[in-house]
Order: sequence, then structure tokens, then C-alpha cells
Amino acid sequence: MNGSVKTITEIVKNLNSAKLDPNVEVVIAPPSLYLLLTREHLRKGIEVAAQNAFDKPNGAFTGEISVEQLKDSNITWTLLGHSERRVVLQEDDSFVASKTRAALDGGLGVILCCGESLEQREANKTIEVVTAQLRAVADKVSDWSRIVIAYEPIWAIGTGKVATTEQAQEVHAAIRAWLKESISTQAADSTRILYGGSVSEKNSRDLAKQSDIDGFLVGGASLKPAFVDIINSNV
Repeated sequence: MNGSVKTITEIVKNLNSAKLDPNVEVVIAPPSLYLLLTREHLRKGIEVAAQNAFDKPNGAFTGEISVEQLKDSNITWTLLGHSERRVVLQEDDSFVASKTRAALDGGLGVILCCGESLEQREANKTIEVVTAQLRAVADKVSDWSRIVIAYEPIWAIGTGKVATTEQAQEVHAAIRAWLKESISTQAADSTRILYGGSVSEKNSRDLAKQSDIDGFLVGGASLKPAFVDIINSNV
């Protein structure tokens, strides 16, 4: 919930003029009020995502935004299950899974977020929590070809704390192993797993070197010019 017409226009202008690694797929997710503004002015080759979508068709759901409305506005992706929606707005695993199914059925790509709290990590429940969040989606979705998983340790979001490269790689490897066991070998090989947790231009290169980290879900740093440096971190 950041930005204004002025600041988002400036971010778009910066991305439009930047030299970006052609091998990196870039998707940006402004607040819903600015989705059309962003899509209208953003150059081709960079996609736009909603920060959330509802699991029901258009109708009497005041305040929500439907998959059909997003598609109609040429928005091709949506974030779902972000930790702030799970924690602040109390969205449970089943609800996130329902929204994921609705988005996929409606033709959107999904950036599916998962992650654990500090208490859960300290109790050594990280893998248990993350795979439970993913399993809820697997119960309702069979095709994972348009899902990108984003692992975001809640304790490292906006805190300045960052999981070490080893900690991040360990969880990413566990997610890939879960995909192989629970979905398919193809899903494990082809699903991109992003890391999100205080990613900056200072740590992105080291994180990108890890074998199971395929990219980043960037929060506050995406509002700064250094976002371009993160994109070009040899991901």
C-alpha cells in the first residue's frame, strides 16, 4: 500500500528507460488503484500483477477485485497468499488455495507466497509450515505450470533481517523436493521459486548464486532506482 500517481509514474519511467537483463522476466505489482495507470505507461516486455484477487466471479463482493476484471484490464499475474494478507487479514491456507484455483482457471499467472514466522522458525517448523501452505493449493490445483512460488520468511520482511544464503537455499531446496514428491518431477524442475525477505541490491547477487533460488520477490527496494540493479543480479 505504497505510492501515488507521481511516484508510480516515476518508477515506470525509470524501468522504461533502464537496460534490463533480457533473460530476466520482470513483473511489477502496484496497488490495485494504479494497475491501469501502470499497464498503460509501462513498456512491453514487463508484466503487471495485482497484489490480490478474489476467489469468486463478479458480483456482490464489495471491495474485492475479480480475476475477470484483471484479465479485462490486461493484468496477467496476481500475487496470492502474501504474508501480510495471511497475518494481518487472517487469510487461511484454504482460502489462498481457492483464490489460486480461481486465478489459474481465469487465465492468470500466480505468484504464490509462502513462509514462516520467527516463532515457527525457532521451533524448527519452517518446512512443515511452508509445505502445509503449498499442500493446501495442491489439494485444489493439479496444473502448476503457471504458478511461481515465492518463499518469504515473515521474520525477514521489512525488518532488515535477511535469511542467510544457506538458510534461503535450504528452504528452496526443500520446496523443490516437495514439488517432486507431491506434484511431479516436471513441476520440480520447471517451477520457479523466488526468495522474498528484505532483498536489496546488496544481497541479491549472493542469493542469486544459490542453485534453487530462481529470482526474487522484492518489496521496499522495488520503490527505489536500485530495483534495476536487483533485476540485473545475474538471476
